[in-house]
Parts: sequence; C-alpha cells; structure tokens
Amino acid sequence: MIGVVMPTLFRKIARTGIVTEALPPDDAAEIEVARAINARVQRLLGRALAIRQVDAGSCNGCELEIAALTGPIYDMEQYGMHVVASPRHADLLLVTGPVTRNMLVPLRKTYEATPDPKLVVAVGDCARTCGVFAGSYAVAGSVDQVIPVDVFVAGCPPEPFVIMRGILTALDRWPTR
Repeated sequence: MIGVVMPTLFRKIARTGIVTEALPPDDAAEIEVARAINARVQRLLGRALAIRQVDAGSCNGCELEIAALTGPIYDMEQYGMHVVASPRHADLLLVTGPVTRNMLVPLRKTYEATPDPKLVVAVGDCARTCGVFAGSYAVAGSVDQVIPVDVFVAGCPPEPFVIMRGILTALDRWPTR
C-alpha cells in the first residue's frame, strides 16, 4: 500500500511546487519583533529559546494563539524559539489561565523543575486577574500568586504577535551572567 501511495504523493508535490503568498505590508512589525527575539536569544543563549507552555486552568483560547505561533504564518522556530516537552529543558514558561486548585502543585513543581535562570510569561487576562473565573471555588488565584511572573501579556485571548512582544519584553529581563 505504501509503495503505491508514496510515488503518487511525490508526483503531486512536484506538480504543485512551493505555494506562498506575499506578506501584507502591515505585517512588517511582526517580522521585526521576531527578528529581534532571534537576535536577542542568540546573544543571550547562543542557541534557540526553549519554551514550555503550561495550561493552569484556562478556556484554551490562549493555547490556540500560542499554537498559531508554531504554524506557518508566524513560524516561531525559524526565529529561534521552540516548544519543549519537559520543564527541565525550558528557559521560559508560558503560563495560561487562572491557577486552578488542581494545577496549583503541578505549576509550582514545573516552575521548580525549570533550571535557573528562567523567565515566566503569564499569557491572557485570566492569568493576571482570573478573568471570568474570578471567585470560582475551583480557582486558587492568578499566576503571580503561585509563582514569580516576569511579564504579563494582556488580552482575551492575546494575538500571537502580542505574545511574541511579551516574550521579547521578558528577554530584556534575562539575568546577565
């Protein structure tokens, strides 16, 4: 079966070629922010920035915007950022949502497992004020009540470009060695 499908797929790829669209002129600022992140990461670390995303109890709106950073439009990997599966490999934690009682201990353990120096970016209004979840019996509090936060990114949910600006702002707070 694979022997039949693969040649057909390769022929289709060869016929189609590379399909791209010109970037709209108003997206130039986004590219400049991404390039600034890449330059700063290379200067500070000499390698890619390892990001661990933690959902502390959000509605998943912020996760969709973070996932957009990894897609073909923003393609954060080409600008020196990548998502890692373990906090032990992370330089930066992206935390979304209010901290629920179920995520209180896991968030603290994730923070403690992240090697120093580390940065924490709290993404979305819920991470700062608990948003629509404020006052719920299931919410322990905002992210800064559980772990130290370097930068808050406002929005419900914030656009990927705004999240990139938050990461760039956090990199300005990277401790110099």
